[in-house]
Amino acid sequence: MKSLHALYLLDPDIIFLNHGSFGATPRQVFQSYQRWQRKLERQPVEFLGRCASEYLLASRTVLAEYLGTARDNLVYVTNATTGINIVARSLALGPGDEVLSTNHEYGAMDRTWRFLAQKQGFCYINRSLPLPFTSTEEFVSAFWEGVTPQTRVIYISHITSPTAIIFPVREICARARHEGILTVVDGAHAPGQIPLDLDALGCDFYSGNLHKWLCAPKGSAFLFARPEVQHLIEPLIVSWGWQSDHPGSSRFNDYLEWTGTRDIAAFLAVPEAIAFQVEHDWDAVRLACHKLAAAARQGIQALTGLPALCPDSPLWYAQMGSALLPNSIDADLLKSQLYDLYRIEIPVVQWEDKTLLRFSFQGYNRRSDLDALLVALQKLLP
Repeated sequence: MKSLHALYLLDPDIIFLNHGSFGATPRQVFQSYQRWQRKLERQPVEFLGRCASEYLLASRTVLAEYLGTARDNLVYVTNATTGINIVARSLALGPGDEVLSTNHEYGAMDRTWRFLAQKQGFCYINRSLPLPFTSTEEFVSAFWEGVTPQTRVIYISHITSPTAIIFPVREICARARHEGILTVVDGAHAPGQIPLDLDALGCDFYSGNLHKWLCAPKGSAFLFARPEVQHLIEPLIVSWGWQSDHPGSSRFNDYLEWTGTRDIAAFLAVPEAIAFQVEHDWDAVRLACHKLAAAARQGIQALTGLPALCPDSPLWYAQMGSALLPNSIDADLLKSQLYDLYRIEIPVVQWEDKTLLRFSFQGYNRRSDLDALLVALQKLLP
């Protein structure tokens, strides 16, 4: 695969292996973003007062086709954290209710659910799932043992943040639907990294970032809700969309889209990000990046002698992966050494009682980036 590094705005002196944290935007997508910003500044009243809804509808239409759903099932939000907060704060949970999750969830969202649990009296449960995973059936069975008659909601990541594992959420959602349990999927790392068909996935709510693996501008994400559960959603910010008689849009869109003055340029540049990936044959890019991720797993395991977290298969990880490091490692020190000495931007994290190195490969990465990482680790690891 030809490297796309020159098409991005990244510092050429940095080996960037942390696309998973914030993403990186291609030059042409960033230019589209800036064109929308300039259009806004040229005539703000025309743009925000008379045209914004039309612009957002057109952008959502393109995004909906990409995600496999209808445009009225989507609304733009600034990040997946906001989307999950909207859902979590809307659901009428109280004493005696349980929200079941896993011990692999993103810390900010864990805090959201714990905050609301303390405030409203429901129980938020992080079910510990044994590693390594070996099969979908084993995963679903181990997770489902945490379901009780009090389980009202299942909250689960599609691709986990600390461990970078693709969870079998389709199977979880199907079983939950059969049992009458609502499903909330955190798709922060999924759009652009793996193909998505939201209607076929079967979840009730799904929030995904577009500024990560889809490479859209920062501050672009979406919230999806099935039509049958959209009535449960309340506005996080009450503004003109509340009790709106806006023609041709749903209450779900109005409640969440009309939030007062804001820069919507990042949302409007999303179709350009989709077009960029189509133009550059992103299925081939994903495959090449997965091969780099597989080689990274193997190379790091050869250095540490530690086992993998999941099977070596694109069903379990895609362009991002995590590898165990010796627990004697000082995570903060290693991260600093990799950056200060080798100019490698990569996260080293403590997760439960484990130390993990999380690597990300995007279209701008090359085999030489991986080789540089392995050389650095060979020198720095005990």
